[in-house]
Amino acid sequence: MSDLSNRIRGIIGTRTGGGIVHPAVPSPQAGRISPDLSPLGGAWRDGCFVVERRLDPATRYGDGVIGDLAARLSRAAHEAPLVAGGAAARPPFIFFDLETTGLSGGAGTHAFLVGCAWFGEDGGFTTRQYVMVRFADERAMLTGVAKELGRAGALVSFNGKSFDAPVLETRFLFHRLEWIGSHLPHLDVLHPARRFWKEDECSLLALERQVLGAAREDDVPGFEIPERYFRFVRTNDAWPLVAVLEHNRLDLLSLAGLTARLLDLIRGGPTQADDARQALALGHVYARGRDLARELGAYQRAATMSATSCGHRAALLRVDALRALAQAYRRSRHYGEAAACWTAVLGAGCSATVEREALEALAIHNEHRARDLASAKVFALRHLAGTYRQPRQAWRQAAQTRLARIERKMGAIESPGGLFE
Repeated sequence: MSDLSNRIRGIIGTRTGGGIVHPAVPSPQAGRISPDLSPLGGAWRDGCFVVERRLDPATRYGDGVIGDLAARLSRAAHEAPLVAGGAAARPPFIFFDLETTGLSGGAGTHAFLVGCAWFGEDGGFTTRQYVMVRFADERAMLTGVAKELGRAGALVSFNGKSFDAPVLETRFLFHRLEWIGSHLPHLDVLHPARRFWKEDECSLLALERQVLGAAREDDVPGFEIPERYFRFVRTNDAWPLVAVLEHNRLDLLSLAGLTARLLDLIRGGPTQADDARQALALGHVYARGRDLARELGAYQRAATMSATSCGHRAALLRVDALRALAQAYRRSRHYGEAAACWTAVLGAGCSATVEREALEALAIHNEHRARDLASAKVFALRHLAGTYRQPRQAWRQAAQTRLARIERKMGAIESPGGLFE
């Protein structure tokens, strides 16, 4: 029994007054032949294998140079809170990206490669990649990653809030380490990028081609990456990981480039928008930051640009822009301008739901603001008719109540004593 107890203690550690003391992390050489890591070009640091690379500011990337991306990000850094959900995001920005043993996440998924990157003061771009050579090295790797991320003013990722951060947090919790990411502002570029540039295929590869003008050659497909790592673990051959590390470095560079372009566009304002889609996305960003002046300008530009375009998608964009503009005008107490936008919405071929919203707004405006009860009744009747095609009975009841009130007011005006008889 004592032998079994000793074996269990050797596996899970011993409990002391301060908690569990984990067994010492074995070196990569323990129990088997050490892999030859020279193809990766890194070095051991505090029990973890780290690969560091730096790109000069003059290095070309896509349709520009690294230094230009760094300058754009520096000029527009103050706009980061608008994309980070209002959090106090500030430089230095640490870009991070994982390569994992599985693509679906979950408790059994390990991050065997954590890439971190940043722009230097001279405009250069540095990547530092933490590689889990053996599963026993995971704790040391996570400790190094925590120090790296801990110096950030904001974390930047691509779909990191849904995948990368939860994977890391799970592994940190497994090792009873504090997940540093919960205390830092996090800018997830995927969601604003989808609004600004892509609505169908919004992968990092597609965005870097469209937005940055960059194209990869001989890039390893993402679905191959877990198998390459397991092949390395089985064979000690590091060559399959060379392409994985390069893939991760390019992901980090693309992420940095997209962040720079995104924040620079937000800084430049509506006049920098290339199309109605970008202008509309800018308006939504400014709305979240309660920047009403820039919000109105963005929606106005989106409505104007969409009006000069043809096709179904342009028509949808125009309705969305006019609807957003009407709501912004109402918040700014420009009720007449809001009513004009709602009228334009009705003439733009909107959906039944948006039509109901526009008719209700126009009925309210004409009843309470313009004091045009005849027009109010027309819109109220149309609104009531539209509610019969809608699923909510409460909408119908509200429309009936409004129409009855308008008719009472009209009847009072027509009586001998007028409305105030």
